[in-house]
Amino acid sequence: MTRLRAQRGWGWPAAVLPLLAVPLALAACGGADSGRGVLFDETLGGETTAMSSGTNAFELSARNLDSEGRRTFEVGDSFFNQNWVTAPASTDARDGLGPTFNALSCSSCHAHDGRGKPPDHDDDPERGLLLRLSVRALDGSLAGDPVYGGQLQDRAILGTPPEGAVRIRYEETPGAYPDGEPYSLRAPAYSVADLAFGPLADGVLVSPRVAPAVFGMGLLEAITEEDVLAAADPDDADGDGVSGRPNRVWDVRAGRESLGRFGWKANQPTVEQQTAGAFHGDIGITSTLFPDENCPPAQSACADAPNGGAPEVPDERLAKVVFYTQTLAVPAMRNVDSPAVAEGARLFADAGCAACHSPRHVTGETHTVQPLRGQTIFPYTDLLLHDMGDGLADGRPDGLATGNEWRTAPLWGIGLVRVVNGHTMFLHDGRARSIEEAVLWHGGEAQASRDAFTFLSQEERASLIAFLESL
Repeated sequence: MTRLRAQRGWGWPAAVLPLLAVPLALAACGGADSGRGVLFDETLGGETTAMSSGTNAFELSARNLDSEGRRTFEVGDSFFNQNWVTAPASTDARDGLGPTFNALSCSSCHAHDGRGKPPDHDDDPERGLLLRLSVRALDGSLAGDPVYGGQLQDRAILGTPPEGAVRIRYEETPGAYPDGEPYSLRAPAYSVADLAFGPLADGVLVSPRVAPAVFGMGLLEAITEEDVLAAADPDDADGDGVSGRPNRVWDVRAGRESLGRFGWKANQPTVEQQTAGAFHGDIGITSTLFPDENCPPAQSACADAPNGGAPEVPDERLAKVVFYTQTLAVPAMRNVDSPAVAEGARLFADAGCAACHSPRHVTGETHTVQPLRGQTIFPYTDLLLHDMGDGLADGRPDGLATGNEWRTAPLWGIGLVRVVNGHTMFLHDGRARSIEEAVLWHGGEAQASRDAFTFLSQEERASLIAFLESL
């Protein structure tokens, strides 16, 4: 078994920044009063919003689609949810699985279009976490492991060996709020077992990834690049301790560098490329964007296995899956009239959380999907990279993102993960077992906000969490 770098916690400081030094987030919201219309609104996804809070809350189409759009959505839904099979097969529209892969379908990881989680034990068939792999070349650039590629594939079709298996162990780190209330965080350590082709490369960089929820992606794509870049402050010119940097990544379709928006490190520029990349890396399905089978030279059985055509998902079919992902409705906020939620929203702003989890955006007027244009939305993200401290660092650069940087994760729908997906595992690797633990893991640029949260009273902390659970 190969031991990998553990992601450990840090020692809690004896003294923290005074609350008066915490930057107020209202400046990031245009200076308006906190409350509905600035920090929150029931229609988190504008006119796309679905008034649903049940187990299908993440699966509905944007409410403002016309009949033709709904038909395209349903076709994309089918290809997102149904399993791919080994080629050749009578179901030639869905054959070409693997040869090595992590999941049988998009929904294997994004169940009900929601969030995956790490396995509960070594033999847990739950899909939702994978390991990214990379090695640094002599010129400083990164490439996949020479034997295992850019992602460990723990499954394979008949006649092709799976590459290996992920193992996770946790170490508890106890702590306490200044008022004495205890808590405990768990730090994961990763290893790989049953490697089919020998050890991983020396110095391999490993990063775990949990599958995020996929609703609302079209709306994030529709925010103009100018608006995203306007919020960036890479040199912290305003001195508030929060920088925010855009990632710049290669847009395969456009043939140029573009703003990264999607993925845990904003390493994908468009919903199409994110979708095609997941088809390729997670399921082993080729497309015109990623036409080569994912078979490193050392894996001859993989290279010799039959495929489902070239490409295995044609552009027309890929476009329908992309449209489906772009037009999944954002679920409505709940409990908008609750005093505790309103108080929690104020505390969220006062603690500086909205400096990165920017509440309100207005989408542009040029997106290819007309219903996504001109929408006032509340995703709670700036789509920028932020240094989250050593405790959450994976040590693996991605584009311009450093090993300490992560894209600000959207918060809309976070309170429905328990209902839809049956768990409350958060952050990039699912280490946090609750929203509260996720807050407590924040460091780096978010350290002041995290510390401000700890100095709240128990009632105030409960109100802030109630606000987040209402989203």
